[in-house]
Amino acid sequence: MTDFDGRVALVTGATKGIGLAVATDLARAGATVLINYRRNPDRAQEALHAVRQLRPDAELLQGDIAEPADVDRMFRHIRSRHGGLDALVHNAGITQDGYAVMMGDAKWRRVIDTNLTGAFLCTRAAGRMMAARRRGSIVTIGSTRALNPPAGQANYAASKAGVLAMVKALAKELGGYGVRVNAVVPGFVDTAMTRQMPPAQLAENLRRVPLGRIGRPAEVSAVVRFLLSDEAAYVTGTSVVVDGGLIS
Repeated sequence: MTDFDGRVALVTGATKGIGLAVATDLARAGATVLINYRRNPDRAQEALHAVRQLRPDAELLQGDIAEPADVDRMFRHIRSRHGGLDALVHNAGITQDGYAVMMGDAKWRRVIDTNLTGAFLCTRAAGRMMAARRRGSIVTIGSTRALNPPAGQANYAASKAGVLAMVKALAKELGGYGVRVNAVVPGFVDTAMTRQMPPAQLAENLRRVPLGRIGRPAEVSAVVRFLLSDEAAYVTGTSVVVDGGLIS
């Protein structure tokens, strides 16, 4: 396992699913992990306990990544307490599905504000901090919905497609400062978001997966860890799809 000892990593939306898998994976590899959450302090404490079993210096960092003031506060804390940031994994995201012609403005804005604007705010803050130190790595969590969007998810698909485009632009902007920016694009993974799907719908979707099963959060976090590591030192501006062959 790649050694992250002495490195500070922020994982947004890190109290469950892929985010928690990434947080525990990085802690196991030696990183000081900052666990971001928006609300639900009880679940945040459970996540912190799990991560601290692997790395006792893990911390909770509350904040809504769609709110500029919250993002500014979080990154001021990172600077004052840790002096900088070595890795950002932007995982936080929401879905609020509905057909576009019947979708209200509020539902569109909530998804775009969280999934796309939130990614921009966090990567901008991390990018500034990392560029000043001329090192660092950013990974955003995308979705195969950005590459093959279904009906009823125009807002979610647009937000995740925007994230993938932003990754390419940021890789070009920050590469000269020694900062790498990549994305991981999961397919159907066993998370709370996927469990919200009706069982028959999920089963139908999984029939289209060549590997014939749902993915595990740890299978996504392993790819994230690689992209953050020195082993991926020549990898930037790319999106790695982890979907069991769904969109191949």
